[in-house]
Amino acid sequence: MVENSPNKRGWSDTDLTDAVAAVRSWRGVLRKLGLCATSAGSIRVVKRRVALLGLDTSHFTGQRTWSDAALKRAAVQAYSWNELLGEIGIKSRSGDERTRVRAHALRLGIDLSHLDDRPHEPCDQPVPEPALRNLRQAATSLAACWFSLCGFGAAIPIEPAVYDLLVTTPQGIRRVQVKTTTYKSKVGWQVGVGRRPYSIGNREPLVPYDPELIDWFFIVDGDLNIYLIPSQVIGGRVGILLRTYRNYIVGRAAGLMTPSPHVA
Repeated sequence: MVENSPNKRGWSDTDLTDAVAAVRSWRGVLRKLGLCATSAGSIRVVKRRVALLGLDTSHFTGQRTWSDAALKRAAVQAYSWNELLGEIGIKSRSGDERTRVRAHALRLGIDLSHLDDRPHEPCDQPVPEPALRNLRQAATSLAACWFSLCGFGAAIPIEPAVYDLLVTTPQGIRRVQVKTTTYKSKVGWQVGVGRRPYSIGNREPLVPYDPELIDWFFIVDGDLNIYLIPSQVIGGRVGILLRTYRNYIVGRAAGLMTPSPHVA
């Protein structure tokens, strides 16, 4: 039954209907009715009465800038996520915004499965270019890839360890330390093969790796030559001149730096 005069709660169904139509949130309704906007009890009472009266709240946005009605319209008209987000006034194309909209659509029972999920990138976007300054960061992944191509399983330790890779070979597990160099002196590429003991300020001098803890050194120089050197060969050194170890070159990754011509 619709109450047209104020009840013991201090507002009538007419007051409630007018408030729901005039605002865009439940707290706004409470303020219109002269109630405390943060009262959970008042919100429950108002929501129950709105549901009983069958009032339309699809225009409510709460903390959002778009309403349920706007989302429903956009879902029918849009063919891609970019179009849908633009239709409801969202300028950001971040994954967080998409997740928020997707979750709200699920609550409303709106099907968004027809939307093109592929990002629309401008055609003139620059092609990424490899650079030697990133060699150190890329070397461990390059080593893992090389061993995988050899048919060996490669794993990066979860916890910090004296080695960078564990490689499973027919002869057993091998511990691999990965090193790189982009320093070329007058006599050739030089690379540090020592480690620095932990100290405050990291100022301790380099010390050799224990050959009992490392089996192989996987080294990549600035020409992207790949060396695989047994730890016993390097001995107790902390730095080496790579041209002395050319017999240990096992490959070259220079093709990664130069884009291949397009195949006609």
